[in-house]
Amino acid sequence: MKKIIKKISAALQVVLLAPIKLPGKALNIIKYIALGLGVVETVLDDKDEKGEEEPKPSEQVLPHQEKEVRDEME
Repeated sequence: MKKIIKKISAALQVVLLAPIKLPGKALNIIKYIALGLGVVETVLDDKDEKGEEEPKPSEQVLPHQEKEVRDEME
């Protein structure tokens, strides 16, 4: 799904940057579609980043276990 969204976004950017004349309404519609796809792409990327930040179950510290503290080197 991400690949599809990125390809459509790239195609819309090409259309917006191309030196062609489009009717005003069509240009506005393309701008709003490009904006919406950008928002969707950002949300999907944020969701993936949040999933990567969460520790794996094996790395999670249980409440009764103590955390290991590393000494700082000066």
